[in-house]
Amino acid sequence: MSLIDYFKARKKTTASVAKERLQIIVSHERTQRNQPDYLPDLQRDLVAVIRKYIPISDDMVQVSLDKTDDHSVLELNITLPEAS
Repeated sequence: MSLIDYFKARKKTTASVAKERLQIIVSHERTQRNQPDYLPDLQRDLVAVIRKYIPISDDMVQVSLDKTDDHSVLELNITLPEAS
């Protein structure tokens, strides 16, 4: 291996990029499969209440549920728009 070969940029093949994207999608689907059915409805309700006071879009609110053996934690992350 020459020094020039070491510094050459290696392009990813289309197949490897597609494989990485598919792995991300499958991972996302697996995490959502373990969530309770009420979580999407809860997120919509929370967004509706917050919109009464602050203009936000659906993607600015993230709801997640973490379970351990003895308890569950509901986490709500809201990206608030900057004050103008």
